[in-house]
Amino acid sequence: MGSVISAGLHDECQYLFQPQLIVQRVVGVPVLYPGYATEQMLPAHNRSALYKVFVPQFTSGLQVRLLDCRAGFRSGESCPLLLRVRAKAPPLHNSSNQDCSSPTGCQLLTLLPLWEHWYYVLVERTGAVGTAVYFRLTTKLQDCSRPGLARGSTGPSSALNMPQSFGSAGGLASLEGLPSPGVSLMLGNISLVDHSGPVTSCWPIRPTLRNELDTFSVHFYIFFGPNVSVPPDRPAVFSINLLPVLDSGGVLNMEIRLNTTSIQGENLTVFGCLNHGVPLISGDAAVISCQTASLTGFPISVNTTDPISRLRIPYPQTGTWYLSLRSLCAAESGWRPCSNVSAELNLRTFLSPCINECGSYGQCKLLRTNNYLYAACECRAGWSGWGCTDNAQAFTYSFQLLSTLLLCLSNLMFLPPVLIALRSHYLLEASVYIFTMFFSTFYHACDQPGIVVFCIMEYDVLQFCDFLGSLMSVWVTVISMARLQPIIKQVLYLLGAMLLSMALQLDRHGLWNLLGPSLFAVGIMAIAWTFRTIRRRHCYPPTWKRWLFYLCPGTLIASSAVALYAFVETEENYFYIHSIWHMLIAGSVGFLLPPRSKPDGRVAPLTRRKGCGYQLCVNEQEELGLVDPGSVSINSICTS
Repeated sequence: MGSVISAGLHDECQYLFQPQLIVQRVVGVPVLYPGYATEQMLPAHNRSALYKVFVPQFTSGLQVRLLDCRAGFRSGESCPLLLRVRAKAPPLHNSSNQDCSSPTGCQLLTLLPLWEHWYYVLVERTGAVGTAVYFRLTTKLQDCSRPGLARGSTGPSSALNMPQSFGSAGGLASLEGLPSPGVSLMLGNISLVDHSGPVTSCWPIRPTLRNELDTFSVHFYIFFGPNVSVPPDRPAVFSINLLPVLDSGGVLNMEIRLNTTSIQGENLTVFGCLNHGVPLISGDAAVISCQTASLTGFPISVNTTDPISRLRIPYPQTGTWYLSLRSLCAAESGWRPCSNVSAELNLRTFLSPCINECGSYGQCKLLRTNNYLYAACECRAGWSGWGCTDNAQAFTYSFQLLSTLLLCLSNLMFLPPVLIALRSHYLLEASVYIFTMFFSTFYHACDQPGIVVFCIMEYDVLQFCDFLGSLMSVWVTVISMARLQPIIKQVLYLLGAMLLSMALQLDRHGLWNLLGPSLFAVGIMAIAWTFRTIRRRHCYPPTWKRWLFYLCPGTLIASSAVALYAFVETEENYFYIHSIWHMLIAGSVGFLLPPRSKPDGRVAPLTRRKGCGYQLCVNEQEELGLVDPGSVSINSICTS
């Protein structure tokens, strides 16, 4: 018997989760154009001033300089200002900052800034408010696509720095002294550090093609791929574009396979970094960076010992992701560029709803919140994790087998009620008990959370039949105890089956699906017993043995089963408590089922004679058509 009264027996705990998001939009922020030095003033009554600059693609560094700072009309004194820079939003107290107290001013360098984003510059007063502060502010961008140049103010190329709505802002100017980032990559116990010279160039970025198959099922194909070659002298960079909303609810999967026959016996390792917004890579060094002061990527590597590597990112951030690959060979002091050896890789990138379809102990489900659709794994049998791969609290196979056998074999307790019903000629009741025993057994065999599962038909069909059989067992048992006339009992049986089917379709786990029919049947039984008690002027059932040895034990067992199920059963003890529930309910039916009804002695059975009930006796000559039918009359009536 299934969980037909799981809703409504316990007090429901209602929680209200009401998140609030307060957005403060800063408008009218002055725009800084790279290469321009603008005169600025911090009024006496203000503590800070905010500016912004747009960083386009192929930018390796952002430099912000504050020069010629003076308080009031005096010069040569310390500058009471602090310079802060942050991407996408105004700087906070923990953002990168630079003290500008020196009379010569200060500069703040941001390495590998996010491409196609606004950077906000905050000039903050450090001293007391009282005097106006005058200063000059300028920004410069290192353009890695034009070696040795920076976007400045002498030509039309600087129009790339601004969105199209801002128009042109100037040309190119040299930016001397802008160093390349010192980068580091941590892979296991390997630490690679590069402090080589300035970035000289950008490397080509190969785009990918997008092929949508289904919801959160997208494959990304590389031109002339999936086999790619990583040259020894420079990195290989690939871009993957994830669309907003459509791609954020799945899992970004990446698989790299190294063709070991292409490395010509070299001790070669291909290091990779997958990062959002900007490729984390150094131009000259034989290093791929997966971490800077403000950015962190996802490292991945393959070598001759481990030629296959996989990377999975649940709910990836939308936008452009960059995969940077670089081949390095082992050296005595660390790593060196490989000479004349190009590593051949097989690169496979795709989006999927869940990780490995949630494995054997999970089910991948699509969930929707307002207009947002996302996928998640629903784990079973104590397994957890993104892909239901964490077995820290998982059920063992022996425990799963034991729980399945307990829930299934406990339904064999319905065999005694079936035999009692057959002995008492309750054939309809016996068929209901057999139906309940059969579907309860196979429903619980199909309802197990682990791998010990056996389904003979669809789960929903098994569940419906199990719940219907459970309710019908209670219904027919109580109605048979009322000892009604056969025609009334048959009508109630059929009416109960139809109404219970309708109730289960409306709410399969509702409390009143069991309590409603049970109380109604008990009411019918109470009316019938009261009528017999008044008519016979004697308590019904009339014998004390029936009350003592059958009705009271059966009622006590059924009440204990309901109390145990309602107040003791939990998810942790479900397997054995629900098995006890099966046995107690089946046992109570064996006690409560009434004995075979005996015929009333005051009414003697009618003896019937052989032959027809009546017969018209006519003249034999009339039958043969030898006389006139009008002259012949019926002369007798034969009865038997």
